[in-house]
Amino acid sequence: MKATVVLLHGLGRTHRSMGRLQRRLEAAGWDTWSTTYPSRRVSISECADEVARRIKERIPDRPLLGVTHSMGGIVLRHLTNRFDWKGAVLVAPPNQGSRSAAWAYQFAVLRRVFGPALGELAQPGSWPISPSPSLVIAGTRGWSWSSPPSWVLSRAGLFTAKESHDGTVSLAETRHEGIDEYVEIPAGHSTIMSNRLVIDQVMKWLDDHS
Repeated sequence: MKATVVLLHGLGRTHRSMGRLQRRLEAAGWDTWSTTYPSRRVSISECADEVARRIKERIPDRPLLGVTHSMGGIVLRHLTNRFDWKGAVLVAPPNQGSRSAAWAYQFAVLRRVFGPALGELAQPGSWPISPSPSLVIAGTRGWSWSSPPSWVLSRAGLFTAKESHDGTVSLAETRHEGIDEYVEIPAGHSTIMSNRLVIDQVMKWLDDHS
């Protein structure tokens, strides 16, 4: 049985943010499944619980491949041992937590907007490893007009001049010991999951590991 590709969006986004990638996958013959989970209302583990419940209801007993953006990769890590994952592609995941989240967490209005998950990304705990085999695609574009949060974060001095980052998450923050492969692509955080080069890389990796 061919695996179903599960797409998980990032903090404050919806399943529609993964739409371009999802359409490309379906055009290539992949079965896909995505959902909008309550990323701004509950903790990361509670997000994972809700996604797990929906997977069990809607695509039970299927082998799965994960493709995620940003915090969706951390939600996926909380699901590693719950399903039959055949691998995962994590796009711009804050695997070591996020300096940007720590900066944003200082402001009460942003804590209210983004909820408890923001605090967890600011002070990461001991998160499970990701499904294996796995690929991280990290953005290196830095500040860009296509990534609105980077307009604000650029003034906060979070990254050094020599540090690779996507405007929100640094290259170093995407790494953790459970990841098998890394690819760097010049893309900004907010739109990286819709970047043509990123989508091409996701497609190639899935074809190679299916």
